[in-house]
Amino acid sequence: MNIKSVTKMAFQSIFSNKMRTFLTMLGIIIGVFAVVVLISIGQGATSGVTESISSMGSNIINVNIFGRRASFDYKDVNGFEKLEGVKSVSPVYSSSATVKYDLETVSVSITGGNENYMDINNYEIGYGRSINPVDVDYRNKVAVIGQTTAEDLFGRDNPIDKDISLNGEKYTVVGVLKSKGSSIMGDSNAIVIVPITSLMRQNNTKAINTINIQANSSEESVSAKGNIEEYLLDYFGDEDSYMVFSQDEMLETIGEVTGMLTAMLGGIAGISLLVGGIGIMNIMLVTVTERTREIGIRKAIGAGRANILIQFLIESSVMSGVGGIIGAIAGVAASYAVSSMMGITYSINIPVIIGAFVFSLAVGVFFGLYPANKASKLKPVDALRYE
Repeated sequence: MNIKSVTKMAFQSIFSNKMRTFLTMLGIIIGVFAVVVLISIGQGATSGVTESISSMGSNIINVNIFGRRASFDYKDVNGFEKLEGVKSVSPVYSSSATVKYDLETVSVSITGGNENYMDINNYEIGYGRSINPVDVDYRNKVAVIGQTTAEDLFGRDNPIDKDISLNGEKYTVVGVLKSKGSSIMGDSNAIVIVPITSLMRQNNTKAINTINIQANSSEESVSAKGNIEEYLLDYFGDEDSYMVFSQDEMLETIGEVTGMLTAMLGGIAGISLLVGGIGIMNIMLVTVTERTREIGIRKAIGAGRANILIQFLIESSVMSGVGGIIGAIAGVAASYAVSSMMGITYSINIPVIIGAFVFSLAVGVFFGLYPANKASKLKPVDALRYE
């Protein structure tokens, strides 16, 4: 058996009908393309969210208060600062706002916090100043704005000491944040930070439902979390009124959820590979029928069953393999384009690409085996009689 000769004949057969070959490969191409794109985007999104959360540090603890009756007054939050392992605390009050300056109007996220909020959440001042304790104590109407907000409202002008309107209330810009970059959760620079006491008075509320707490270190975050839970249990007397979670727990939960979603998307995309394999088997069965006389002639002049089997297996393997390569290349290019448009981390997993290609090749061999075996079992006399 001359492998080189058999392989050459297989390629000649494939390229003798280019359009049919391409349409047969299309199912494999789409399957590999879908697997690469969906898994890459899923992992890129996970990486972006993980980096965003990790940038705030692993010693951050978040407290959420539930229910209408379960809430903190501002003065009650100070009790957290006395707990062992706690470095700093900031109550948080958030809402959306329409911000105006002269004729410019933008919609942004407005966050109320105290003097610790920006340090806890890893915001840095680009120029100007931050919110200080005096601003919080006296409910001063000052604001620190993000880069996007500054550009949208002021263009190239310096916004410091200029007045902006937040839902009709006048605030003076005292600082501009350094750029934090964008994430899948939105533009982190389209933000306005004001003293929480000022924002709560503007919205006529005293209830605080979110608290950011920074532990002394990553090592002390576990013990600090326990002390916070004890404090809340004493305060409310009901564990169902609050939830306390650290950044590590959040990262672990996000990793589990996105991992399941990515695997599910990859599995759904993998189904198209099986459909593509069925297409290959269908075309190979038609090819066997069309070339029955050719098979008979080859067997009559000495070709063995193995020669025929290998020839048809090579044909199905080449179609699935080439389709897998095209799909992988197209998937990498599409992943880059989609990641750029969505503003998420570009992530290419080489093992996934190799796995998708190997799987596509295996699909070609598996679904090509039956037609190849059928062709190899044809008797020369019956094949030569076939019309």
